[in-house]
Amino acid sequence: MTLTKPAPPVTGAAAPERRGRHDGWASALMVAPATVLYVVMLIIPVGLALYLSLTDWDGFSADPAFVGAANYVKLLDDPELQRAALVTLLVAAAGTAGLNLLGLGFALLVNGASKANTFFRIVLFYPHVLSALVVGFLWSAILGTTGAVNNLVTTWGGQVIPFLSDPVWATVTMIAVLVWAGFGVNVVLYLAGLQAVPHSLIEAARIDGATRAQVFRNVTLPALGPSVTVNIVLSLVTLLKTYDLVVSLTAGGPAGQTQTVAYLILWNSFHDARLGFGSAQSVILMLVTAALAFVVTKLRRRGELAVHQ
Repeated sequence: MTLTKPAPPVTGAAAPERRGRHDGWASALMVAPATVLYVVMLIIPVGLALYLSLTDWDGFSADPAFVGAANYVKLLDDPELQRAALVTLLVAAAGTAGLNLLGLGFALLVNGASKANTFFRIVLFYPHVLSALVVGFLWSAILGTTGAVNNLVTTWGGQVIPFLSDPVWATVTMIAVLVWAGFGVNVVLYLAGLQAVPHSLIEAARIDGATRAQVFRNVTLPALGPSVTVNIVLSLVTLLKTYDLVVSLTAGGPAGQTQTVAYLILWNSFHDARLGFGSAQSVILMLVTAALAFVVTKLRRRGELAVHQ
């Protein structure tokens, strides 16, 4: 049997170069699944939407007809889209305020380790677990013209309350249901922020004679700056894309007064078979959402820096 000497270990400049190459391949393999998922689920759909927005495709024909920027020109004179944009901005602004005020308020109430707080955290978060479609149908059965609430009101001799049949009432009702269904997430995020506030600062403020309101205003709230920013941006982006609850709660009514931009996109794309026009609307919604999220984040960051200076 012939004995062979083992190869000498790689030394000098070749060893770090080989290790660096190995680490590079290992890092690439680790991020590859996430990269593929990101490209397939985001980059390709966005690129396809941009392409279709330049066509007059109905969703069925084999060859989409290229029309350039004609769909975007139509958007400027579309009264239905203008009304939907106003409704969407109103829902986003009022809903974001409601989600964050209720989220922070209830987070302060259930902050702390106890069995009761754990139970109430579960109760507060539970509506978010339900599908938005289910939530819409549920509240429609409760607040509809022949729903549970109006049945009780008429039984007692009162007038029917137009929760879903009057434009103003329907918009307010839709915002209220959106806030009810979603503020549990804000509670969880604010709880995480509250638990990260240094107790030493709170104790020092109390020793100095600060009241609870002063401690909250001068210690707790500034420390919650990053949590406030995350909650506002997430709430804003989510509400700008609202469509599923509109489908099941109001179906865009009465007379299209509660249509949001996302709901209108689906209606134009699939009900009216104008997928090219709907894609143009979705591109505009995506750009507006990104711009608003960027502006809000910048303003919040600037405010946080001003507080800490």
